[in-house]
Amino acid sequence: MEKAFEQFEVWFVTGAQLLYGGDAVVAVDGHSKEMVDGLNNSGIIPIKVVYKGTANSSKEAEAVMKAANNDEKCVGIITWMHTFSPAKMWIKALQALQKPLLHFHTQYNAEIPWETINMDFMNLNQSAHGDIEFGHICTRMRVPRKVVSGYWKNEEVQKKIAVWARVAAGVADAKNVRCLMFGMNMNNVAVTDGDRVEFEQRMGYHVDYYPVSSLMEYFKKVTDAEVDALVEEYKKLYEIKIDESGEEVYWEKVRNAAKAEIALRRVLVDEGATAFTTNFDDLGDADIDAPDFVGFDQIPGLASQRLMAEGYGFGGEGDWKTACLYRTVWAIQQGMPKGCSFLEDYTLNFAGDSSSCLQSHMLEVCPLIATDKPKLEVHFLGIGIRKQQTARLVFTSKVGRGIKATVVDLGNRFRLISQEVECIEPKPMPNLPVASALWIPQPTFEIGATAWILAGGTHHSAFSYDITEEYWEDFAEIMGLEYLKINKDTNLCDFKKELRMNEVYYMLNKALC
Repeated sequence: MEKAFEQFEVWFVTGAQLLYGGDAVVAVDGHSKEMVDGLNNSGIIPIKVVYKGTANSSKEAEAVMKAANNDEKCVGIITWMHTFSPAKMWIKALQALQKPLLHFHTQYNAEIPWETINMDFMNLNQSAHGDIEFGHICTRMRVPRKVVSGYWKNEEVQKKIAVWARVAAGVADAKNVRCLMFGMNMNNVAVTDGDRVEFEQRMGYHVDYYPVSSLMEYFKKVTDAEVDALVEEYKKLYEIKIDESGEEVYWEKVRNAAKAEIALRRVLVDEGATAFTTNFDDLGDADIDAPDFVGFDQIPGLASQRLMAEGYGFGGEGDWKTACLYRTVWAIQQGMPKGCSFLEDYTLNFAGDSSSCLQSHMLEVCPLIATDKPKLEVHFLGIGIRKQQTARLVFTSKVGRGIKATVVDLGNRFRLISQEVECIEPKPMPNLPVASALWIPQPTFEIGATAWILAGGTHHSAFSYDITEEYWEDFAEIMGLEYLKINKDTNLCDFKKELRMNEVYYMLNKALC
């Protein structure tokens, strides 16, 4: 887990002042170093915490914030006021800061030393009001931050810091994401479209169109030996299942799928891209029977499944918002065990209290969420420009708690929506040759589905078994996004009120910030 984030650091800065003398400065520094060592040695926080000293003046505070901005390894700042640190000395520092901020309200000692406490002890250990002073200036300046309150040795407190640290790493990654659109959005679909300029301004994701004709130049250069090697890898990783296509067609389609995967991966590497989209109506030449045909002979679903498992963001039908969001989910939860995927709401199962929604896609579901060894199958797919026998990985997902999330463009802002779901065991589906997950939206199908629709949610989502609402809340706070959460406590009356209040808030907020 730590290895996944070894390129990142979180900086720890302690606030104090020189009013209490040199001995106090030395003590503050010593306590801070011990606390940082304790956080690193806890095994809970996956990113190294680096102590950057004590800020005792406006110049010192501003200098460390500017240094953080210019250090690519630094993904965020943790501040803690050991003594009373007058907040006006932090104004220029907070104005300069461009990295995520966590305000840690804690104390070196767990308990008051009742028998020995004196004014020297009180003057040194003043986080009780030093942190409140710092919190005030952050609120007045409308600085987005996460506030964690509690003793620094407490495991639950450390877990909250870990959540924020992972999210901060995901935000840093998002600022460097380049998403390639192989083809454009599916015609006439509203939810997958949006303002790509504002998307980059707000969240950092850069989205470019990439000509399918240029992709085909890569495709033509893939050698048979390269394809053979990748097919051998498939044989080791997946269960080979030859059905109605027959052996000859099966291996032809698998080989062509491997060729498409090699071409796609090379483009992404050469272009420095970590996310992509495809469009089933734009796969090269239209006429597959033409003697000079150049194109994919099938939707590159197998390639998309495998690339997602490697961490590439993916969105079907040109859905660049979900492609980018999936990349961020993957980046945040590196080292976690249960997996994540791009998913689509497909069909409903009304069964009283167990009413559910089947999640799938034409092909593109990530094998990281598979409960068993995926089957490599070839079946006819009658969607898009290529109505062909098509290779894909087939599996069902794990059972258990999960969360889906999406970003929607509302015209005047982006809205992040998350929903807790309970993945359940489906009945056998012997005639459905695609990967799938079956879940019950929380708190019930009726309430959860209605809330998602009222919020303007998409039929595509970035799904995870490992992260929780806390991750998305931190992400939205850092990115400056409206955030709506749907969970076991959601009721529609209050949810509708929140939607109406948010409309007012976000109009007024633009005037304040």
